[in-house]
Amino acid sequence: MPYISASIIVQLLTVVYQPLAELKKEGESGRRKISQYTRYGTLVLAIFQSIGIATGLPNMPGMQGLVINPGFAFYFTAVVSLVTGTMFLMWLGEQITERGIGNGISIIIFAGIVAGLPPAIAHTIEQARQGDLHFLLLLLVAVLVFAVTFFVVFVERGQRRIVVNYAKRQQGRRVYAAQSTHLPLKVNMAGVIPAIFASSIILFPATITSWFGGGTGWNWLTTISLYLQPGQPLYVLLYASAIIFFCFFYTALVFNPRETADNLKKSGAFVPGIRPGEQTAKYIDKVMTA
Repeated sequence: MPYISASIIVQLLTVVYQPLAELKKEGESGRRKISQYTRYGTLVLAIFQSIGIATGLPNMPGMQGLVINPGFAFYFTAVVSLVTGTMFLMWLGEQITERGIGNGISIIIFAGIVAGLPPAIAHTIEQARQGDLHFLLLLLVAVLVFAVTFFVVFVERGQRRIVVNYAKRQQGRRVYAAQSTHLPLKVNMAGVIPAIFASSIILFPATITSWFGGGTGWNWLTTISLYLQPGQPLYVLLYASAIIFFCFFYTALVFNPRETADNLKKSGAFVPGIRPGEQTAKYIDKVMTA
């Protein structure tokens, strides 16, 4: 989580902070520097989060006896262990990415999610075998899981394609004929970032409560965290609203229709029936938000 949060923060800063925006345009060298800043951010967030976890562990409800001697040695060992583990996972994810296997961090997160899948499936099948779960209900759940997975992949891979034409041009004695291609715009350009943002913000009071909930003066925060527990009506309402908001917010940050329109104009490309420049930018923005 610290690496994901640091990556999102740095990615947002490359849009709103001009020096980082210029650094992003420098190509491979700029990308390496931005990656280095992401590592620094991961270290800072990991230290902060590990201190909170180590401090709150003796005060967690129902776990007061877990830490026998909450002294300096325990806090130091816990913080160092958590930070070291985070940095190792970050390094491992980068190694997986560099070897061309895929996005390393995503693979590690995926492995953590699916690790409990086989026991859950076995437990569900055992319930159906013993008669605790009706076979038709089990079949319905399997169909729903398949349908949801198919829909998620379909939307994630979906694109809005804008037809782009290149006018006939001449370089020296060579004449290039007019060409037609398309500008692919992802349907879900924000990906899972809005869900991560929304979850982090809404669950922040619960996280603070788990750290310091055993202390006095935190009753108000405990009350708020109870209303924001997953499954509560307020949680569902805020979570859905935050995801919708961050979808538009994050897409507006990472994708600039005006910059795309200017790049098309500089390369001699145009959208049929749309004037290059400002009108093209408005058209691209309309397609993205429609």
